[in-house]
Parts: sequence; structure tokens; C-alpha cells
Amino acid sequence: MEDYHKPDQQTVQALRNIANRLRINSIKATTAAGSGYPTSCCSPAEIMSVLFFHTMKYRPEDPKNPNNDRFILSKGHAAPALYSMWAETGFLKESELLSLCQVDSTLEAHPTPKQPFVDVATGSLGQGLGVACGMAYTGKYFDKSSYRVYCLLGDGEMSEGAVWEAMAFASYYQLDNLVAILDINRLGQSEPAPLQHHVEKYQKRCEAFGWHSIIVDGHSVEELCKALSQPRHQPTAIIAKTIKGKGIPVAEDKMGWHAKPLPKDMAETVTRDLQSRILNSNKRLYPATPTEDAPPVSLRNIRMPSGPSYKPGEKMSTRKAYGMALAKLGRYNERVVALDGDTKNFTCSEIFKNEHPNRYVECYIAQQNMVSVAMGCATRERNVVFASTLASFFTRAYDQLRMAAISESNINLCGSHCGLSIGEDGPSQMGLEDVAMFRSLPNATVFYPSDGVSTEKAVELAANTKGVCYVRTSGPENSIIYNSNEDFHVGQAKIVCQSKDDQVTVIGAGVTVHEALAAAEQLKKERIFIRVIDPFTIKPLDAKTIIDQARSTRGRLITVEDHYYEGGLGEAVCSAVVNEQGFSLHRMAVSHVPRSGKPAELLKAYGIDRDAITQAVRKMLSSSANAK
Repeated sequence: MEDYHKPDQQTVQALRNIANRLRINSIKATTAAGSGYPTSCCSPAEIMSVLFFHTMKYRPEDPKNPNNDRFILSKGHAAPALYSMWAETGFLKESELLSLCQVDSTLEAHPTPKQPFVDVATGSLGQGLGVACGMAYTGKYFDKSSYRVYCLLGDGEMSEGAVWEAMAFASYYQLDNLVAILDINRLGQSEPAPLQHHVEKYQKRCEAFGWHSIIVDGHSVEELCKALSQPRHQPTAIIAKTIKGKGIPVAEDKMGWHAKPLPKDMAETVTRDLQSRILNSNKRLYPATPTEDAPPVSLRNIRMPSGPSYKPGEKMSTRKAYGMALAKLGRYNERVVALDGDTKNFTCSEIFKNEHPNRYVECYIAQQNMVSVAMGCATRERNVVFASTLASFFTRAYDQLRMAAISESNINLCGSHCGLSIGEDGPSQMGLEDVAMFRSLPNATVFYPSDGVSTEKAVELAANTKGVCYVRTSGPENSIIYNSNEDFHVGQAKIVCQSKDDQVTVIGAGVTVHEALAAAEQLKKERIFIRVIDPFTIKPLDAKTIIDQARSTRGRLITVEDHYYEGGLGEAVCSAVVNEQGFSLHRMAVSHVPRSGKPAELLKAYGIDRDAITQAVRKMLSSSANAK
């Protein structure tokens, strides 16, 4: 084999020793914690030993170095094995491992980015390979660098559809810098995995998805070294047959030991036995040094080259304004990249693709994988990532979004076709719960622009805002209401209509801002004046502006939104004003599953159009008068 140099016996023994020390430290850590998955740590011990001390090239003192090979522990419950491996490199002290799961420790039960050697949080199974795809895509096509990406999966998570979405993505894009190692230890959590030890079935499945697949004895250092040294012309799957609980005689290949730390006396007996298997080897192994060919990248101050060029009164949908803004941002910084799930002609990300085709990633109709790939592309601050699809389709990727938030990932997502206002396509395509979903994510920012100017500003701000950012865009063409020099900030609302005679404050968002402005014009003919607020961001919400403006209209407040009642704008405003005295709040939203129809018909039918707003204002004023 052209690039394979068989390791000498001293190297083989040193790798076996590292594997057994990994077992010892994993057992000690989980027993000290009284929690954890020691049997799941023991099955991949040789795999991790070979990866970290024979195959991977990285600087152990600098885990985030952009030139380093990447490692994703998709089977996140084996975290103590990962921590033990970094203790082996010298980055962690062995004594630190005993702090596992303690409230003041950075060593949690599943990996999180509290440790610099963890790029993304794992533990919700089936997601690691998608993230690894994003890293590998960045390495091959954006960085054009020699670093490789390795992902360790458990056999249990091979039942997750997201794994196979990632498999299809990797083979389609010929990610020959990606290696998946499957720890086939036969046993799941509550019963055996469906294919158990039928490794040839895993091989056939991987090959059917376009991967080069190699079956190995996962406890044979020699076989692992050879398989991982093979030249690659496509993504590679190492299918490693292992024994769950290897090295723990009472638990080897036995059900009932998942998530069970060993009792102290048993742990001491097992570690003594494992210690006796560590033979003297004069050879100390060190990771190979990476090639320094990853280009320098700066993601600071990603700014538009110029202000918006829209004119007040001009008609523009916010979804089209999003595509134009993204393409414009891409002109200024070559690390702005866009992903989509075969909806680019709807989300208008095709505008970006047409202008910057080498920085556009088509993820096809696999939204879960798209979010994972976005996370991978964004790791180590290599790219400013925007991923878009219909707002309704992000719901199927909620778990990936949740893990992105736990991972402190800086990804920007755009959901188009939100709400009733998409019209004829009907309820399956209408994003009516997306605001609730994204508001629930910790540290997320939810932008809801109402015109082309605010959309362009939202895209620019999202590119510079940490955490998960969501931009909600709509289909209808509405008038530009802001001047191109209008200043926008996260968490700062805009008062778009006001007078000294205002009697009610109306808060709209997106299309309902325009409905509220139309209602204001209608009511003006009746000598009824309303103040209209555009929140711009639903999270964080500008509670101060809302409260101050509502006070000036005697606490009369109406919210109107193209979203279900639950979790949307109205509930956000409720939370903001809950402790205010003398406030009267009326919420207008979509009350039940809608149907197909023209946008204007649907807004009217479900009571969130200009006529419904005027009626709500009159009713609120009438109630106030009667209360006196």
C-alpha cells in the first residue's frame, strides 16, 4: 500500500497502552462522578488511541489551531474517553478527570465547547457526521487546506435518518478528507442495535451511499493503523467491530450496563487488571504536526460596502431583499457563504448563488443536515454562514438548532414564506410556529424585518451577532417604509407612525406593520389616531420603547402578527409588560390551522388585516369609554 508504513512493535504496544489508560481513566472518572457511560468509553479505546497518536495531525497545546485535523465525537456519551485522550496529550491533567460532572467543572457528561478541543456540543445522537461534513466541505472547497476531519459514531445512532442525510451529502460532494469511524459494539441503550455485529450489512449500506468502506477489528491497533492510512478518493467509513465494555469482564458484551458507572470496589479491581496489561514501552508517542496551509481568516466587522439603495414607496418582498442583501454582503467578504435546501428560488438565496457560485452550498431537501453542515462550516471562525429554507421546514431541524445553541454556534438562518401571507400553498408550507421555536433557543436573536431596508440591515447585523440568528422573511411585496440612512440595532424598535393625539399603540411585525399603517390611515378619517411600532427584533424585544409608547396612549396596546398565538410576538409583548399597571393588551394572531387562499383573503379571514385592526382599535376605545 503506497502511503502505509506498518508501525513497529514498540509503537503498537504504546498505542495499546494508551487505549488501556483511556479505559482506566474513563472508569475512574465515571466512578468518581457516580454517573456516566464507562462501557461506551471502553469499546472505542483503540480507535481513539490510533486516531490521536498515529493518524491525526494537530498541535495538542493549541486545539483550535485552524491547521489541525478535526475530531467530532458524535457518540457524545463517550465524553470521558475524549477527556482521557486529551489528558494523554498533556492538555488536561489526569486529576481533572475526577471532576467529571461536578457543577463547577468544565468536563460535562457530554462534550460542550467549554473545552477548547470541543468544536460543537454532541450528545443528541446522529448529528456529529453532518457537522463533520460542514468542516470537511470548508477544508476542501473554502480553505483548500490539507486538514482532515474524523467523526466517531456509535452503532445506535446509525438508526438516525440525519446520519444518512450526511452520508449522502459527503459522497455527493466527494469529501475525500472525511473519515467516519463506526464503533459497532452491538449493544444500544435498552436492547441490541438492529444490525448487532453484522458489520457486512453496515458496509453494504455505506457503500450504497457512495462511501469507501473498510471492516476492521476495532480492538486491533494494527488493523486500525492500516485502514486509517489508506489513500482516499472518496469519503471513508471504517466499520470497527468492537465489544461494549471491553476490559470490564463482568460487562463485556452484556446488556444492562449502559449508563452505569462501576461501583468503587469493582472499579479498583478492573483498573488493577487493566494496569497489568500496560507493558513497558520505551517509545513515547507524539501527534504529528499539521501542515500550515489553512489561510488566515478575519470575520470581524463584516459590513455592507454601502447603504441600502431602496427608495421609500418602492415595492419589494423581504425574501427578495434577503437574497439581494446576502449577495451584497458576499461582495465585501469572501468568507460569507450561503446554504439552502433546494428552495433557493423561494428564499431568493439564488441571487447569492448566481453572484458567488463557489460559496454556495446546495444541501437539497435535508434540512436537518443543512443546519448541521452550517454548524460545521462556522466552526473555528472559518466562515460567516447563512442557511435558508422555508420557515415551516426549520421545525423538522429543531433538535439541530437546539444543539447549535448549546454549541454556542454562530450560524444565521433565514426562514421565508412565513405565515398566512404566502397564500395559496396552504398550511403545510406556512411558517406559523417558527418565532416560538427560535425564541425558545438560549441566546438566539430573532429578526423580523418589515421592508427591504430593514431586511438588509438585519442581514448585516446577523453577520456580526454571536449565537444563532434567525431572519424571518415574507412573500408579499410591500412598500419601503424606511430611508436608506435609517440606523438599526439589535433590540431596538422603530416607531413608524405617531402623533401627539395617539390613543392606542399597535405593534405589528413584517407584513402586519403594513396592515397597521393602512389601519392608521383609515382611522385617521374618523379622527382616531394610533401609534404603530415595528419591533425589528422579536428577541431581544425592545421592552422599554414598547412600555414608554404604550404609556403615552394610556396603556392601550394591540399586537398583531402573522403567526399562531402561542410563543409569538404577542406573548413576547405580554412578558415585557406583565408587571406594568394600567395596561390593556389585546392580541391578534392566527387562531387555528389555516387553509389555502389569496394572501389578502387569508389575512382578512383570520383577523389580522387592516380592517381587523381598525375594529380592534374601535373596540378597545369603546371599552375604555364604557369603563369610565
